[in-house]
Amino acid sequence: MSDTFGNVPFYDVIVVGAGLSGIGAGYHLQNECPDKTFAILESRASMGGTWDLFKYPGIRSDSDMYTLGFPFNPWKSDKTLADGPAILQYIKDTAAKFGIDKKIQYHHKVMDASWSDTEKLWTITLAPHEQVPYTQLQCRFLTMCSGYYDYKNGYLPEFAGREEFKGHIVHPQQWTPDIDYADKKVIVIGSGATAVTLVPELAKKAAHVTMLQRTPTYIAAVPGTDKIAGVLRKVLPEKLAYKVIRWKNIMLAIGVFNFSRKWPNKMRQLLQKGAKKSIGPAYEQKHFDPPYNPWDQRMCLVPDGDLFKAIRKGSANIVTDHIERFTPRGIMLKSGTELEADLIVTATGLKVQLLGGMTMHLNGALVDAGKTHAYRGVMFSDIPNFAFTVGYTNASWTLKCDLSLQFVTKVLRYMDAHNHEVVTPRFDSDTFTSEPLLDFNAGYVLRAADMLPKQGSKHPWKVYQNYVRDLMSLKWSGVADKYLEYK
Repeated sequence: MSDTFGNVPFYDVIVVGAGLSGIGAGYHLQNECPDKTFAILESRASMGGTWDLFKYPGIRSDSDMYTLGFPFNPWKSDKTLADGPAILQYIKDTAAKFGIDKKIQYHHKVMDASWSDTEKLWTITLAPHEQVPYTQLQCRFLTMCSGYYDYKNGYLPEFAGREEFKGHIVHPQQWTPDIDYADKKVIVIGSGATAVTLVPELAKKAAHVTMLQRTPTYIAAVPGTDKIAGVLRKVLPEKLAYKVIRWKNIMLAIGVFNFSRKWPNKMRQLLQKGAKKSIGPAYEQKHFDPPYNPWDQRMCLVPDGDLFKAIRKGSANIVTDHIERFTPRGIMLKSGTELEADLIVTATGLKVQLLGGMTMHLNGALVDAGKTHAYRGVMFSDIPNFAFTVGYTNASWTLKCDLSLQFVTKVLRYMDAHNHEVVTPRFDSDTFTSEPLLDFNAGYVLRAADMLPKQGSKHPWKVYQNYVRDLMSLKWSGVADKYLEYK
């Protein structure tokens, strides 16, 4: 239950977003700060975030479930990459198991968060909704778990002649169950995780599917089920088996990433060799030879090589070219080839949206997040009593979020123990230089570079994208830091 200041509901902590990280925040708050009142605000009508929003065929995780799942409620299936409905059910089951579902308030779209030094609290302004009797809430500490992209619209480049196409065009973010692709010619524009997920699934019913890419992506086949996990779960106690499996997958991901960075040409050759072996005579190297090194952008994983199998079977193919324009029958390429289609799926990426699109004010002044620095990848410089959670670019989202949330609860407990009301990170520009937050060349990251906070050149302002280093920084270290100002 909340208290009230006047007619405004008040909480010690407000969490924005009821996806994977929001449910994780709820667990850590009630487990590690049981005396704190908190609410989870969700703008939509249901929990689950990404896994409730996306409905396109074949949607699945692009990280293994033993690391994407919650460490406090282990994933128990042998599936390496789970489908969207299974992940959504897992999130709902976790929320119900720990009573976190009772803390979620739906239709609470946060428009603005304003901090007052005088009152030492945040005032949260909501978009009006017929089911919500108030438009403001207040809290001492604000934690953002709203993800990093716009839930309303995906990224869609301008395509000349788009209005001329006689068939159906849909972005995966707007996919609806009534879209019919059976026995249709389908073009999927894109080469990222969404595209490589869609193509083999659509190919099961479509007449033919073409993945049209401007630039190739590194694609690796992984086993659909984790056989080692299956064995370990049979011979070890459940909790121990989970820990061993999870650490196996964490270290494997770190090893692959570091190998890719140290020996990029060797990794390139290994990935191309694997694709060639799986695809057979239909393999064309130009479709699997990106102009960048492995892990400069996120690598795509395909369970049991399903994309490769679809290409080998002939139900799908890849075309690497640039789009000249849409035509009534399909797409004209710059090479002069016209691809015919009944359905075009624009898997062209996400539109980055920081903090769920809300504005932020500090004592009445609008905050430009792009001018702040990320303290341990969790807090913004000069912003009091505030935290944000984002996952790794080179590993599972939940791994980093879970560590970040544990750090937040440590800060809250420290503040209580020392009678502090306010904590503010302070960046020292004389000691540290500024760098882009993410060392990652994905299009959606580059398009959003100006709106993202910066990182510093060294700890604790450096974002290392390394779980082991973050364990030391966020879970095992103290929170009495000269760059954290407590009052």
